Amino acid sequence: MMETITQPWPWYVAGALIGLIVPALLLLGNKHFGISANLRHMCAACIPSDIPFFKYDWKKESWNLFFIGGIFIGGFIAAHFLGSDAPIIIHLDLAKELASYGITDLSGMVPVQLFELHDVFTLRGFVMMVGGGFLVGFGTRYAGGCTSGHAIMGLSDLQWPSLVATICFMIGGFVMANLILPYILAL
Repeated sequence: MMETITQPWPWYVAGALIGLIVPALLLLGNKHFGISANLRHMCAACIPSDIPFFKYDWKKESWNLFFIGGIFIGGFIAAHFLGSDAPIIIHLDLAKELASYGITDLSGMVPVQLFELHDVFTLRGFVMMVGGGFLVGFGTRYAGGCTSGHAIMGLSDLQWPSLVATICFMIGGFVMANLILPYILAL
């Protein structure tokens, strides 16, 4: 039993479970799934403001804050109690390409050369973490939601804006990974 919990689940099991969140939320309370709106809820709860964007009844959406808390707690439990010491296995071609960018330590969940705190103070780290974080945050608000909200919830509801946003997310990801990222990693 413990081996079943600690091993990665097949995509068709994990995908189906994620997909079942949508009808469950709709049936249990007409709730919409999304992650990025929680920043707005937290700002509305913590910052007394005259900004109209933050003046709404955020308490009606407090269930979503508990949902995000569950994600963090679940990630902590999975990493500290259910994790495996087995190395992460990636395709050899990907490992060679990453090595050409100077990324060789693939022992953890993310490449150490990209996500260490002292790397924020390098040009490459600043562009990747601070610049990328700003662009993701701006894009999320500009698109009216994040990838999980649009791609999981919006497409399930057959919303045209979610289809457009999801296509744009995918194109942006392909352009970033194949055209822009190699130049940033060369910094």
